[in-house]
Amino acid sequence: MKNRRRMFVFLCLFSFVLLMISAQEFGGRRASQPTKAYIVGGVRHGASFFPPVDYPMTRPKIQGQMDFLHYHKYDEVIYFLNKWAKDYPNLVDLYSVGKSFEGRDIWQITITNKATGKDTDKPAMFVEGNRHSGEVTAGECALWIGWTVLSNYGKDPEITKLVDTKTLYLKPKNNPDGSDMYLNTAQSNRSTVRPYDDDGDGLLDEDPPEDLDGDGFILQVRKKVEPGKGTMMIDPNDKSGRLMIRAPEGKGDYTTSSEGLDNDGDGRVNEDGIGGLDLHRNYVENWRPMPGLDLTGRGWTQGGAGEYPLSETETRAVVLFLLQHPNVSVGQTMDTTVPMLLHGPSTSRMEESMFPEDMKIYKYFDEEGKKITGYRSAGDTYWDYANQGRGEGAGGRGGAGGAQPPAPDAGGRGAGGGQGAPAPAEPRGSPLFGHSPDFGYLYYGAVWYGDELWNGGRIKDYDGDGRVTPLEQLRYIDEELSGKYFIPWHKFNHPTLGEVELGGFSPKFWNQNPPPELLEEWIKKEGMFNLFLYKSLPQVKIVSTKIQPVKKEVDTYEIVSVFTNEGYLPTALKMADRVKIVRPDAVQISLPAGLEFVGSRTRQEIGYLQSKQMKEVRWKVKGKLNPGAEAEVSISSTRGGVEKAKVKLAA
Repeated sequence: MKNRRRMFVFLCLFSFVLLMISAQEFGGRRASQPTKAYIVGGVRHGASFFPPVDYPMTRPKIQGQMDFLHYHKYDEVIYFLNKWAKDYPNLVDLYSVGKSFEGRDIWQITITNKATGKDTDKPAMFVEGNRHSGEVTAGECALWIGWTVLSNYGKDPEITKLVDTKTLYLKPKNNPDGSDMYLNTAQSNRSTVRPYDDDGDGLLDEDPPEDLDGDGFILQVRKKVEPGKGTMMIDPNDKSGRLMIRAPEGKGDYTTSSEGLDNDGDGRVNEDGIGGLDLHRNYVENWRPMPGLDLTGRGWTQGGAGEYPLSETETRAVVLFLLQHPNVSVGQTMDTTVPMLLHGPSTSRMEESMFPEDMKIYKYFDEEGKKITGYRSAGDTYWDYANQGRGEGAGGRGGAGGAQPPAPDAGGRGAGGGQGAPAPAEPRGSPLFGHSPDFGYLYYGAVWYGDELWNGGRIKDYDGDGRVTPLEQLRYIDEELSGKYFIPWHKFNHPTLGEVELGGFSPKFWNQNPPPELLEEWIKKEGMFNLFLYKSLPQVKIVSTKIQPVKKEVDTYEIVSVFTNEGYLPTALKMADRVKIVRPDAVQISLPAGLEFVGSRTRQEIGYLQSKQMKEVRWKVKGKLNPGAEAEVSISSTRGGVEKAKVKLAA
């Protein structure tokens, strides 16, 4: 009996080892250390993360050297941020702006030449990536921007001037908890990992997906059923039998679902996964409560909104930092996938909520941005995003049972960020609440983009019909990427469904993010648009100062200074003035001994300088003008920066 028991234990262990060894190399081998479950902090009633996955897509080519042929995990990002701070001590400050839900530091850097002034005395841009757990392309783009700026300082005259005169606040990973989960486990979610009761059964995260076959991905499940009893069928145009399409009524012979189990026995699968709140619905502007919390039942609600505005530490860190740094004129908080240059408003059309002067600036950036990136779409969230797919035939938008890439989500319309409905027959707006572009413009008065990177795999239109179908995506994967990013259907004995097949497009490195082979191409073109915004910041300058005698008045002089804004952006958008996030630009002069003001003040407000606008300011002074006497002239602008100059006073 003992020998039988030992043999049984040995066979179980041996089978387990074989299962681990046979996991697909592409799918990511289970890491040998650690083997325990990856547990999220806080109360959790259901299963948490499964043993970590070692994805080939997250491995650097050479340890310690920067490359954009893989996705950087949180620890590797911290390594490079620390390296930059060490290698460029005169240009980089590294600091934590807050703690994530699980207690990780949210690291950010400031890039500016410290020898030419404080960061807060210069015009600034704020760039953030990886707010959403699975939208890791955005974090790579932020990292690319920092690396490009620093590695070209002192080599590229334009970059060098930017760093000398302006400030860049850069945060590659706003959501380190979600990013770590996404790149280290088979799990994926919308945003924060804070446990949440998605299905309203009083339990938290009790029914997450399961990686049943151990390949590191939550795949699609297809099950053959009796003819006419299913909702799906194999695409007759796909001779390989891999693609699924929705079948006409009575013609389906397959059902499809997502890989996982009904853990809570409610008849649904994977309906209460990790987390459920959304950092991109948690901003203060136009925030609305979660569904079910409007006590009238007649108001607007917003999935993923959180308990209250800025309830999540990650969002709160962004807003508090920016309110303490009103020198920021441009914000960029990137997501995936559409792709699109995306900004507010999110509850109305641009014409309804933007000042005409500000809208003109946004439209200029939209058009220039499309030229730089090659994106087909740009505009506001409420109208342009809601209608951006109309007429473009974007592949993968139909109901393919999940075997095709998901629809563009501009960060998702609700907490789940699911496939969404097809475009309506007639154009209409679709509101979002608590959205960062609305905070950025309507609350903070800045030019604010929340761009969407990647295109869900819609890369090559082989037949030239204006749309990229799943069949064309599959052809591209086969011909250009050795077939790696479509996991072949393979049989699996499901605990409740019986014999099924698992497979489909790679959910992480095709549907939601580009494969590493295409990563740098996508982050570079988005990065170049961000550098264009960076170069467009306002910049106040002192053009000239002269002194001249006042006729018929003894020992009386007039000092005349001319000021300008060398940047494309004005020193304040109209909205920035409306919400009083900025103060009017002000000029000042300090006189040498022997001179005093006559009927004028040392400090004068001059409003806001438009691009290339010149303003002349005069001071009347009286007294003895000593040889070699100097005055100090300065201009101070909330968003245009600070400049001071010593001038010799010689009549």
